Amino acid sequence: MSEIAGRMAPMVGAQYLSRYDGGEGILISGADGVAPANVLVIGAGNAGFNAAKIAHGMGANVTVLNRSTPKLKKLLEVIPDVKTAIYSEQKFREELVDADIVISTVLIHGGATTPKLISREMLKTMKNGTVLVDVTIDQGGISEASRPTTHTDATFVEEGVLHYCVANMPGAYPKTATQALCNATFPYVSKLANEGTVDALKTSPSLALGVNVYKGEVTNEAVAEVLGLAFKELEL
Repeated sequence: MSEIAGRMAPMVGAQYLSRYDGGEGILISGADGVAPANVLVIGAGNAGFNAAKIAHGMGANVTVLNRSTPKLKKLLEVIPDVKTAIYSEQKFREELVDADIVISTVLIHGGATTPKLISREMLKTMKNGTVLVDVTIDQGGISEASRPTTHTDATFVEEGVLHYCVANMPGAYPKTATQALCNATFPYVSKLANEGTVDALKTSPSLALGVNVYKGEVTNEAVAEVLGLAFKELEL
């Protein structure tokens, strides 16, 4: 689902850059003699990698910020033309000023709330008609102004910035999303069916990471913290 949402983000951003959809009126690819749009991707994980890949393919000028270098190096191996930088608040502020599309893919593992990296004061420094595609809205969103929207009422404007904060973005493409999700989850379903829950969890650390509640105890630390409940390690 992160892959699909990441691939959707530049497409959505390009659509809403249209003047008739509330954007600056900039074509993402530019034209002969006209510069392309500046796309800023925050995060270089699965969603960010795919967002950068598609935005680059659409002809945009792409910059990716991430807190560590390994994922940036991997990105550059696939898309050497993309600009990359280590995230810092100062660098982030500089890039926001020039961005036409901002794609947030900051993922906090375990379901914890996304940090509000874009304050209202920072929104005011951005160009009117800039499009913020907040892929992280399912975990609260990156902007202080972010609030969940729907596929039928997708955007709102705060401080001149057009916010696209649709929860469950892949729901727009249900056939692709369902097939992709089934491909990813079927091996786990098969393991549970063949081995039983307890044995499957003991032999599959990745499957065990997906357990939120076991015998009435919350076994996901981030979920417990968000909900104000006691946490107990699954192994116990």
